Amino acid sequence: MTGEVQREKHVFDAVGQVAGRLASEAAILLMGKHKVGFRPNVDGGDFVEVANVAHLKFTGKKLERGTRTKHSGFPGGLVVTPLAKLFKENPAKLFRRMVYNMLPKNKLRKEMIKRLTFK
Repeated sequence: MTGEVQREKHVFDAVGQVAGRLASEAAILLMGKHKVGFRPNVDGGDFVEVANVAHLKFTGKKLERGTRTKHSGFPGGLVVTPLAKLFKENPAKLFRRMVYNMLPKNKLRKEMIKRLTFK
């Protein structure tokens, strides 16, 4: 096996796609788990481009009830943001965060997420 990683480009159209299912498919492609020579210590994933990310579909009442939390570290610093507001402001940022959380929590994660682009 050579040291050169062969990378392909995968393009998804997000119109009518369920957000979580598309995010997990993108995460698998970014990790390279679909390849025969998958090794977890090598960043051998492909490029993923997602078009029309604003037309993603959320099942159930996730947009109404879902929230994202962050904390400043200070007392009373909990910030709770509704999922609908995040999706309305920047759907690509929300989708990137979904995929980012599905990638392995190691040093390769930052390099993998750089190959996710939006059209």
